[in-house]
Amino acid sequence: MPSVLTDRRPLPTGAARAEPAAPRRRTRVLALPEARWAAAATVLFLLALPLQLTGAPGWAWGVPYALAYAAGGWEPAWAGLRALADRTLDVDLLMVVAALGAAAVGQVMDGALLIVIFATSGALEALATARTADSVRGLLDLAPVTATRLRADGTEETVTPADLTVGDTVLVRPGERIGADGRVLDGTSEVDQATITGEPLPVAKEPGDEVFAGTLNGTGALRVRVGRDAADSVIARIVRMVQEASGTKAPTQLFIEKVEQRYSLGMVAATLAVFAVPLAFGAALTGSLLRAMTFMIVASPCAVVLATMPPLLSAIANAGRHGVLVKSAVVMERLGQVDAVALDKTGTLTEGTPRVTDVVPLPGTGPGERELLTLAAAAEHPSEHPLARAVVEAARARDLAVPTARGFRSAPGVGVTATVGEHVVAVGTPARLLTGTPDDGAATGPARTDRHGSPVAASPVTTRQAAGRAAASLVARLEAGGRTAVLVVVDGVPAGVLGIADRLRPDAAVTVSALTALTGTRPTLLTGDNARAAARLAGEVGIRDVRAGLLPEDKVAAVRERQDAGRRVLVVGDGVNDAPALAAAHTGVAMGRAGSDLALETADAVIVRDELAAVPAVVALSRRARRLVVQNLVIAAAFISGLVVWDLAGTLPLPLGVLGHEGSTVLVGLNGLRLLRETAWRRAARTDTAPA
Repeated sequence: MPSVLTDRRPLPTGAARAEPAAPRRRTRVLALPEARWAAAATVLFLLALPLQLTGAPGWAWGVPYALAYAAGGWEPAWAGLRALADRTLDVDLLMVVAALGAAAVGQVMDGALLIVIFATSGALEALATARTADSVRGLLDLAPVTATRLRADGTEETVTPADLTVGDTVLVRPGERIGADGRVLDGTSEVDQATITGEPLPVAKEPGDEVFAGTLNGTGALRVRVGRDAADSVIARIVRMVQEASGTKAPTQLFIEKVEQRYSLGMVAATLAVFAVPLAFGAALTGSLLRAMTFMIVASPCAVVLATMPPLLSAIANAGRHGVLVKSAVVMERLGQVDAVALDKTGTLTEGTPRVTDVVPLPGTGPGERELLTLAAAAEHPSEHPLARAVVEAARARDLAVPTARGFRSAPGVGVTATVGEHVVAVGTPARLLTGTPDDGAATGPARTDRHGSPVAASPVTTRQAAGRAAASLVARLEAGGRTAVLVVVDGVPAGVLGIADRLRPDAAVTVSALTALTGTRPTLLTGDNARAAARLAGEVGIRDVRAGLLPEDKVAAVRERQDAGRRVLVVGDGVNDAPALAAAHTGVAMGRAGSDLALETADAVIVRDELAAVPAVVALSRRARRLVVQNLVIAAAFISGLVVWDLAGTLPLPLGVLGHEGSTVLVGLNGLRLLRETAWRRAARTDTAPA
């Protein structure tokens, strides 16, 4: 039954009233022990540094430095010792040993700084892991806390969704979240299921249609028969897929970490050999020890480590200044490796907000384009539906004066009716509003004439018939073009049709073209929206591989299909339904402005400013960083090789060895910092589109 709307306060999308939002469960930074130890080490370092630089006594700055070593180094040292017990030379232990070695040769500040950086990196990694877990838990808040189950005698009982079993019947009132996956038994409404399918508009539901747990009911009441247990619902499967994809994704390391284990073992063995072999042939202990210390310093992988980190960290900082949050150096390196891209549609290639694209009055029915839009906006103004807001916004954008409507009534799944001036205006679903139009057969036959052969004016019924046929043809044409058609009926006669669509981002086509040039293959479109809307948008941006009507598990399957074929897939999305694919991909990027919490935390990088063109720019910047890493590795290898040969073949003075070692470290560091410049981002955004 249509319901009279008396409260005109703004309401949530697709709902007459909203359930109270569950508080977001978010791990605090200092709740993590790694963060507390890193903070303590940083504070102690900042306390000791000015004391040392101002010439205070050694004990004054030595004590806080020692405490900084202990606070920031005990956890990685313990982890490294446990790895050593398993016959693995862990990078944690090597970093602590390097810091202690720096202190042993008088470089106390350098060692403390290394400890602080290493501890802070570990804290950030722990925080990222915790926040991802928070988001996965928060996803469960989409499901309602309770559901209304109908007993066999028609009475109601309040239960938790976990208590529902297959075959139960639940009542979903307007504005409530649906408690279980199932099918509608009775009632009509519109359900916002963007969290599951990514569709930008609520979907009309009537008996026989499928609904999903966690989606938001609109203004109608529904009786739903439960089709799946709570543990098997789509929303529960999304949680499991994110957890499984995050847990089974292959461990990733920076390039240098892949060879660091062998290099470190070789360096330790070589240092012992440099010390022991001369002793075996009668060399003096002091000379052998000095040569071995010099060898250990010049062969130390400091320059090799810095060959990797400064370019990647500089690229992260530069990207951050331009609205791209890259979560780690590993992610920045992986971005440059992608050779295939999968894009979501709603909220990624499009703005995620419906807009009026067509205003088409029917000839001979009276209202022109401006009057038709004015009448429709006046009737829709009290409605909370996204399509209604699109119509009102279109009228305001054209500076139309929208009059006040009277007698507003809303029928779920049909549309709205109101009196505007002297006209009764109905706006809504064409299939429902055209149902009352007489069938085509009633309008056939020769034209009517009087006894003198003059044509007789068409009756109102004939006018409605002709307008109905014209409206049906126009609706079919708009829907074939991927638009949502909204019929406007004035005084019982179809007067025109409005076409509504999600607006394409201005930089979408340019982004697709740039990603095609970067990867050598056209991106794939993965969307839960209908095939016609997806095909229309894909044609506008130049995408050929379109996969529409996908549930979250289908998106994951599409990504894994390409990865099984040897491709490194970059997924760009924004919604809860994209999160499993973001987690399963080689690299995931989330659109930040309207992105769901789960997508933002699951993704490896976030486009904070919602500028889609930043995606190919950050990929290109990553590739430039990788090239600088290679340059730095060549520089570091040349210095290390030269100094090692000098030390073994001749006599390399320790101060000169330290100077050469530190000089190479500074050189590769400065080379990596080149990516901090503004020109580096501009160059990546404009010219760096060659496939890797």
